[in-house]
Amino acid sequence: MEMNVSLDGCADHHVAIADDELHKFASDQLDNIDLLLFGRVTYQLMESYWPNAHKDPQATKIMIEFADKFNALPKIVFSKTLQKADWQNSRIIRDNAIEEIIRLKKLPGKNLSIGGISISQELMKKGLIDEIIILVQPVLWGKGRRLFDGLENRNNLNLVETKTFNSGVVVLRYFKT
Repeated sequence: MEMNVSLDGCADHHVAIADDELHKFASDQLDNIDLLLFGRVTYQLMESYWPNAHKDPQATKIMIEFADKFNALPKIVFSKTLQKADWQNSRIIRDNAIEEIIRLKKLPGKNLSIGGISISQELMKKGLIDEIIILVQPVLWGKGRRLFDGLENRNNLNLVETKTFNSGVVVLRYFKT
């Protein structure tokens, strides 16, 4: 799981810093991913931009590199309400998300990447997330959904990497113990 979180614990991709240094980091992360898993909200947010990033005159070379990798990867969106998934290599799973993720985790290959607060919270509650990458944004958003709300049990984690970017964003990478 990789998520942008403000210093006050709110998760919101709409207002996160996304400069070339962070896009390069994200692009490099995709080299270790076989499959992208999304909840509906995050899927629609990403689908609204990345398939057409090449048309954006503000898109940098690094953003286009990220877009190429991101668009090419297979994607699953977990949603009971989304009618269609038109983004390249996308499909919808409407039921049994947990069972499907358990099945996918057993397959050989690289990592699964999870995007979306609701699906991430659900998987954390079930103990199905092995790695958490938090990009701590140097802002206080003051409102919004909190990634770790609703956790009922203590989850011990092992910090395996930290990285600070010029923007002030700090990456914290944890593995489940």
